Amino acid sequence: MVNLTIDGQKVTAPKGATIMQAADSVGIRIPRLCYLEGINEISACKVCVVEVQGKVRLVTACSTPVQEGLVVYTNSPKVRAIRRTNVELILSQHDCLCATCVRSGNCALQTLANDLGIFELPYEKDVVDIPWDKEFPLIRDSKKCIKCMRCIQICDKVQGLNIWDLVNTGGRTTVDVSQKFPNIAQSDCSLCGQCITHCPVGALKERDDVPKIFEVLANPEKVTVVQVAPAVRTAWGEALGLTPEQFTEGKMVAALKKIGFDYVFDTNFAADVTIMEEGSELLERLAERDKHPWPMFTSCCPGWVSYVSKKYPAFLPNLSSTKSPQQIFGALTKTYFAQQKGIDTKDICSISIMPCVSKKREAALFSMRSSGVPDVDIVLTTRELARLIKAEHINIASLEPAEFDSPLGSSTGAAVIFGVTGGVMEAALRTAYAVVEGKEAPLDAFVDVRGNAARREANFKLGDTVVRTCTVSGLGNAGKLMDDIKAGKVEYDFVEVMACPGGCVGGGGQPIHDGQELACDRGAKLYDLDEKRTLRQSHNNPDVQEVYANFLEKPLSHLAEELLHSDHVKEKNYK
Repeated sequence: MVNLTIDGQKVTAPKGATIMQAADSVGIRIPRLCYLEGINEISACKVCVVEVQGKVRLVTACSTPVQEGLVVYTNSPKVRAIRRTNVELILSQHDCLCATCVRSGNCALQTLANDLGIFELPYEKDVVDIPWDKEFPLIRDSKKCIKCMRCIQICDKVQGLNIWDLVNTGGRTTVDVSQKFPNIAQSDCSLCGQCITHCPVGALKERDDVPKIFEVLANPEKVTVVQVAPAVRTAWGEALGLTPEQFTEGKMVAALKKIGFDYVFDTNFAADVTIMEEGSELLERLAERDKHPWPMFTSCCPGWVSYVSKKYPAFLPNLSSTKSPQQIFGALTKTYFAQQKGIDTKDICSISIMPCVSKKREAALFSMRSSGVPDVDIVLTTRELARLIKAEHINIASLEPAEFDSPLGSSTGAAVIFGVTGGVMEAALRTAYAVVEGKEAPLDAFVDVRGNAARREANFKLGDTVVRTCTVSGLGNAGKLMDDIKAGKVEYDFVEVMACPGGCVGGGGQPIHDGQELACDRGAKLYDLDEKRTLRQSHNNPDVQEVYANFLEKPLSHLAEELLHSDHVKEKNYK
């Protein structure tokens, strides 16, 4: 251990730790922009400069290791002067249009400039403006880029996609799509959105589809049906400054009804249907093992499906043909629900609220039109939901909790945990066990698939068959898994992959908390909801049973195959 003094406070830190890490350990917050621990420690922004007694030049706290006896000042007059100059220079290459920026009020640069009292800029503006396809689900605004390189490092080191890179030279240096790709639409981008959630400013964002909502709500001829994904309920209130006790599931439903949606449903219902189809598909494959490629991969995550289609197309047949809950819900909304309510399919606007940016593209796939029209018309992220609530000036505290509508609103605990890595695997195994064994599995039978390890392996016995499972989150980890499978180093029967670390709870459409990773906390909330559910197995959902009895007949029926399954055509087939 190393002893040093920071701002007059005695600090003990491990050898090899940086000044920033030592300061953080005792609650001394050193300003930073580019820094992400273990991912981006490159001293690019020079905002974290500190003064070390005895040294003429300031040092960057993020990259300077502690030494015995160091005396550090994090906010001395000299530090503030240099930090202010560095931020002013960054602002000279930033458009500073905070009033029209999606990150206003939640921007690390804005906060820093205010803290330093920067209200006028002494330097001439020199802003790089690179054209961008505004119809693409992910939007990049080069005018706001501060060249912190977080997006590059997240995409390279965590997701392994290498979409972003530095382009141009000198004062025109900026970040753009890597030159190995013609453009973003033709790149390997999976739309996981991790670059968005790790950008400290508004240089990256999702395409704003909120105006479409206002347009459709104003159309009296449209019946608006909205579905809400499991992970959204764990985070929607964060962007509104609410505590977890304030942004409950019931308050969320009440807010959506207050906005004016005709029907508010739970995507969890479709997650239960997904398990009926995907679980049956797994059992069918296991019964005819020689006829199928192995392992079988889950297909709920469109970022993962995109990744496979672009990076490992030979494994497309390994994907479960079952659609994601979003698309299953959309298909049933415009068929079963429309029939139940006597509504013409063309009059329904199907809307989903997802923790994911990739869902916007998934909904546009030509293969996702089982009803004859797009099964899902508009996709909002959790962040867009928050902006919608703000735009409607809804006082959450004044709302009485409300219930999801029927007949597509009931769900089980198995569906709830879809939003956390390992949840789809566990839900599928709960139902598969019941089908094979003729009884319910113990509630803790499959907890070994839980956790945030890069790769989790577990074997489970279903009847006389041992099912070898693997659960992975994060595309970088997925790539390592795929390479091991290709090389014959590992063998599995059933594999769940989530594109975002931690699963949907850590999705690219979730509220942004700079420098914080909240997937674990949000995931714990979903497991808590699961434990509180009366029904915890998808096959016990009475509304799901009714859909099969009155409409679909049985899992993997001809109609179920037609509406709820896809051959996962390559992503060039989207608008």
